[in-house]
Amino acid sequence: MKLHMIATAATRRMSSALSTSAATRCFRQQGKIRCIRHFSQTSLTEPCMDSHARAVECISSSVRKFYERKEKFRIFHGSTNSTRQLASKGTNIVDTSGLVNVLKVDTVSQTALVEPNVPMDRLVEETMKYGLVPPVVMEFPGITVGGGYAGTSGESSSFKHGFFNRTINHVEMVLANGDVVTCSDNEKPDLFHGAAGAVGTLGVNTLVELRLTKAKKYVQTTYHPVSSMSEAIEKIEEVTLDPALGYVDGILFSKNEGVIITGRSTDEPKDGISVQRFSDAQDSWFYLHARDNVRKRIGSITEAIPLAEYLFRYDRGGFWVGTSAFEYFNMPFNAFTRWWLDDFLHTRMMYTALHASGQSKRYMVQDLALPYSTAEKFVDYTDKTFGIYPLWLCPLRQSPQPTMHPHTHETEKDGVNLKPMLNIGLWGYGPARHDDFIKANRDLEHKLRELGGMKWLYAHTYYDEDEFWKMYDKEWYDSLRKKYDATSLPSVYEKVKINVEAEQGEDNASLAASILNTWPISGLYGIKKAIDSGTYLQARSFARKSREHAGHVITSR
Repeated sequence: MKLHMIATAATRRMSSALSTSAATRCFRQQGKIRCIRHFSQTSLTEPCMDSHARAVECISSSVRKFYERKEKFRIFHGSTNSTRQLASKGTNIVDTSGLVNVLKVDTVSQTALVEPNVPMDRLVEETMKYGLVPPVVMEFPGITVGGGYAGTSGESSSFKHGFFNRTINHVEMVLANGDVVTCSDNEKPDLFHGAAGAVGTLGVNTLVELRLTKAKKYVQTTYHPVSSMSEAIEKIEEVTLDPALGYVDGILFSKNEGVIITGRSTDEPKDGISVQRFSDAQDSWFYLHARDNVRKRIGSITEAIPLAEYLFRYDRGGFWVGTSAFEYFNMPFNAFTRWWLDDFLHTRMMYTALHASGQSKRYMVQDLALPYSTAEKFVDYTDKTFGIYPLWLCPLRQSPQPTMHPHTHETEKDGVNLKPMLNIGLWGYGPARHDDFIKANRDLEHKLRELGGMKWLYAHTYYDEDEFWKMYDKEWYDSLRKKYDATSLPSVYEKVKINVEAEQGEDNASLAASILNTWPISGLYGIKKAIDSGTYLQARSFARKSREHAGHVITSR
């Protein structure tokens, strides 16, 4: 989601600091040589790679200067899918926001060479020109390739492929001392695996080689109704054993109503199967469509969704978080109002509005990975404590340990292979009072640990440091930091921990701040900043291209 969003806690919007940073000045100079996206079956053009090399040299120089001065720094990527309040102070910033190019799509090796700030919709748009698609695509189009590697990104294909980083061949990285290295399964494998999910605390990602797979025109999607969490888990365990399926997720609409959604790729839908789209303003939001399907009749329903529209099916409405905007402004929630306000209800716009309005400080946006064996108990807990629905269900293949990704230690009967986890997306309003909101989050963290689960680090994290490192292998992580000279970077804990005192101080800082936090001023201010960002134009462009090219994928080139 999300607001899972899955994304990455490493991403920060720090525009107020950028005007004074050496890295920003460097990127202004580099802007003159920034290459246009280039695609090739076999080779790269020299100007394109020269531009990338100069950008990396600039980043390396900035990083080295901070290292020599023994100063910690943060990375400015240009966008965020974190739901914590964003940092806005400090001048020790390394700006990588210009790394926005897909440099190569190779149809022979079925790989793509991609800079880290390429968002998912642009990546998919370009790879599909060559009849290829990434095996794991984050469901929000604004999540970037670099964010998917440095953060935690698991989607409906992750029961088969694992987290997004498991589809990467190698990563180019600027270490904290300024050295430029390449890491992979064969070259610096400890860094390659350790940096995945470490939110940019081991180095600065500057280039990624992704594996691709053949793209089909449609995802033949089947909706399987379930009437309880136990039935949902049973269905997930059943369908994830089917090798023909490429996608599995689920939605629990209430404690007694839900749906498990499966997908298989196809170029030709079976006779009698209709085509359903989700990208245009008049289309239904995906979760509403899924709910309507399971309420129409007993038994499963199957339809065909054009590939790109399936991959980003949750963009409009941000799964269902967009309903909260209607609640906030006391507006009717119906097909007309969703059509009328469609520009504001795509995830890029909602993220911008969420942060500008300050509403993220009272909104529960958590993705929580648990063993299948305790997932039902956890839903019983959230039902009684929060009453938040719908819940998102997503089966996940675990990464090898040690890892900074969510993980459990449960193994299959062979005692070797790790059992899959179930991600539960809990997204909705929390308590209005700040102290109660913190207490609710701490209670959630305690219950999660009790049931053997772990949260994703993009969202509010209130653990104290001892608690935090009981869940991760600190000795392993610290050894990587020391080996690769990364101790001058903020640690994972430093990056993800919520500073409660600072949040309270901001709320009480001034009369202006107090006014800005009142209804409906905070919401209106968030909308203004979202409009100013212009991100709605990207959603319009994607919807138009999806309509023009729905069902059309180049199968050879």
